[in-house]
Amino acid sequence: MWPAHVINLAANTARMENSARELSRLGIAFERLDAVNGWAMDEGAVAAVYDAGENARRGKYPLVRPEIGCYLSHVEAWRRIAEGEAEGGFVFEDDIRAEDTLGEAMALLSGDEGRDWDMVKLFTFDTDPQVVRERSLGRFRLATTYRVPTCLNGYGLTRDAAAHLAARAIPFFRPVDEDQKFLWETGLRVATLLPPQVRVGDQQAATGTIGTERRRAGARQGLARLRQALHGALYQWRYRRDLARHWKGKA
Repeated sequence: MWPAHVINLAANTARMENSARELSRLGIAFERLDAVNGWAMDEGAVAAVYDAGENARRGKYPLVRPEIGCYLSHVEAWRRIAEGEAEGGFVFEDDIRAEDTLGEAMALLSGDEGRDWDMVKLFTFDTDPQVVRERSLGRFRLATTYRVPTCLNGYGLTRDAAAHLAARAIPFFRPVDEDQKFLWETGLRVATLLPPQVRVGDQQAATGTIGTERRRAGARQGLARLRQALHGALYQWRYRRDLARHWKGKA
């Protein structure tokens, strides 16, 4: 089975313990990957990886420090998979709950001889996603969905895909999970395993969470709040337009 990596900030010991317990009870070996702390980066380090100008033009909202650290943490996971000997690998964030069949699913994906995907999402919030096409993989459904699910708390990807993502990642201007939704930019074939094999687990964190910081950063007033709302609406319209163009004639 392909190796598994769990992204974890050193201060978030409880989250690591919970994730380790979830994977260990299923006999899934893993390597802890020390996450990048965005708050610990100076302005020069941030500017070297985050394109604020492109974000203002094409992003949904300015990235907060935890999002920058999160992106860099996934890039490090991609690099490790790309440099490894296995044909691919799995990446988990440290807030997961695992289904009892996760290990079985990972083994099937690792040995999938009919591989028609570059990345497989193991989690989705959407209980009934719009499926473009699908095939069976053991007891599971391997589906290509119209929209790539948000969140990267559990996924697998091939070694070539990991190398491709790592090479194109920096500088970035969107959150890492948002970037993976733009298939026409990444060039990857993204599938979703159904039913999902990962759920959201404990969200408590000694370092705070991206969601908390995002809400704090978004607490604007008056004209600034209206301007950001209009900018977000335009972002969503452009994404839906480009998504429709991507799938036109491919279904």
